[in-house]
Amino acid sequence: MENSQQFVAYVINMDGAEQRMSHMQSELERVHIRFVRQTGVDGKKLSYPHPQFSDWSYKYLHGRLWSAKELGCYLSHIECLRSFLASDFSYALILEDDLQIDPNLLHLLNESLKYSKDWDMLRLSSVNKGRWWPTIPLTDKHSLAVCLTREKGAGGYFVNRKAAKKMIRWLLPMRLAWDIAFDLEWLMGFKTLGVAPLPIRQNDGFESQIQHSVLNTKLRGNAKYFTVLPFRCVLEVMRVLYRSYHFLRTRLFGGG
Repeated sequence: MENSQQFVAYVINMDGAEQRMSHMQSELERVHIRFVRQTGVDGKKLSYPHPQFSDWSYKYLHGRLWSAKELGCYLSHIECLRSFLASDFSYALILEDDLQIDPNLLHLLNESLKYSKDWDMLRLSSVNKGRWWPTIPLTDKHSLAVCLTREKGAGGYFVNRKAAKKMIRWLLPMRLAWDIAFDLEWLMGFKTLGVAPLPIRQNDGFESQIQHSVLNTKLRGNAKYFTVLPFRCVLEVMRVLYRSYHFLRTRLFGGG
């Protein structure tokens, strides 16, 4: 068992979601990680228009209409980052409350801190299956790695203070869903790697608290073909170019 925890961990949990909180408490106790419960922002209490929501961008860049629950999720992550920056810690583990955690997570995070000059944020989870390209070995099984495609979901990630400050500065107001917005590190000026294989599995037997309502907000008609698709194509080209460079740089010069 590893005794040192060099970071603060937050679990985003809505009031009334006791079963989810009990599940996460068991998961984190099992892997010996101390945590702070971060009360989630209740989307039902948010009204439109909202000063932290860009209606135009969300519609014509993301292809969705107003979703109070999605904004609540987004602002919950922002509040976690703000709580982290108000603390004395140099790193934070941000977690949602529907996860299954690898038993070696604490060891993987502590190993990753040995190479902290090579990243500002570590992605630890995803809800799809992109290919990860290893750069720096952490254990016989896990490596720091780069993914050249967009990964969805924001169930678990690890940040330093630089990344947290950049995200708060550039990601308000809300223009995209959180799992898309925080994955655009090259636009915000920090470096991202992931731990592969990903040590956190998302949606561990719990129904999504926002997904059903979000499906009803999709933009109808042909407008998305003139705005959303070109925007996403540009992002994907930029992602491949930037992360290819970061992969080569880390592979050749990282880990020192």
